[in-house]
Amino acid sequence: MRQPAFEMERWQSHFENTVRCNLSDSGVLPFRFAEFCEFANVDPSDVVFGYGLTEGTADLRSRIAAMYPGATENNILVTTGSAEANFLTVWRLVEPGDRVVIVQPTYGQTPGLAAGMGAHVEPLWLDESHDWQPAPGAAAEIITAGTRLVVVTNPNNPTGVVLSDRARREIIDAAEAAGAWILADEVYAGAEVAGGVTPTLWSGTERVIVSASLSKAYGLPGLRLGWLVAPPDLREDLWARKDYTSIAPAVLSDRLARAALEPETRTRILQRCQRIVRANLDIVEAWAATTSRLTYRSPDAGAICLFRYDSPIPSLELAERVRTEHSVLIVPGAHFGLEGTFRIGFGYEADKLPIGLGSVAKLLGAIQPATA
Repeated sequence: MRQPAFEMERWQSHFENTVRCNLSDSGVLPFRFAEFCEFANVDPSDVVFGYGLTEGTADLRSRIAAMYPGATENNILVTTGSAEANFLTVWRLVEPGDRVVIVQPTYGQTPGLAAGMGAHVEPLWLDESHDWQPAPGAAAEIITAGTRLVVVTNPNNPTGVVLSDRARREIIDAAEAAGAWILADEVYAGAEVAGGVTPTLWSGTERVIVSASLSKAYGLPGLRLGWLVAPPDLREDLWARKDYTSIAPAVLSDRLARAALEPETRTRILQRCQRIVRANLDIVEAWAATTSRLTYRSPDAGAICLFRYDSPIPSLELAERVRTEHSVLIVPGAHFGLEGTFRIGFGYEADKLPIGLGSVAKLLGAIQPATA
């Protein structure tokens, strides 16, 4: 298995902790440990640093299951972030020569994994001219007989768009007709601008697996705590494969995740997330309104926004110049297969946003527009 380079992750891992302003992250302001313990009324003094339960504690799995209609703890496997959940799923389902359809643009993990495992990866593109939804009928054209797996990230990264009811139904119907599995990465659910939580694809069809984590909407990325929701038989197979990867979640992460997903605490955490998203999006939109040569679609969810810019400079060069000249990190659209765009994350400190955004505007202003 030879994986292609995961360019976005290499880009972020090299620079995200060295720039003065990181606009590449897609989560919201993380909790500090003491802050979270007070917020969630956690006393961690009873944690013993032995090996935890490899599937996750029954209490944690029960709290996760409660978020998915009809699920029980026997549908849940706790993982090291949603990245491990996605990896286990692709590893289990995809063989060399299989056909895998991935809704794009998207985070590059699953396309890279599937390609590295010898699959034929076909994109189902979200169409900018259709408000970043798949064009009507496109799902049935792309998800055809012989498709093994369909990967959907909803809410989407990098656009922040939630699939419409029509798009969801067309993808589910096409996958069912093809006999394909759906992997629904729902890691941004809970970070909705207008409140509420994006409906899950769980139970939309019998052949669906959901992955998610505490990293984006919950402000707890350092716990590296994720999960997958799957039919019991498949969940057992995925658990068996986990014996070869991380084995067990960290006991401290399991303990704090149980606290985070206590129903009242979970509600307050998501309210905190949505307050941050709404307040910081106001800053971003005010900046965009005064910055020429940019177009964008305001996100439905997630502290992320994709901008199209009017300039001939390639997005990799634009991002590199913003980094080297202004010590600000953005994600070039080339990492999503969308040249002429860049993604910013706006979930962190509100006082740093104008600094980073101003640097991007300054550089764009110094570059000749493509239409000149």
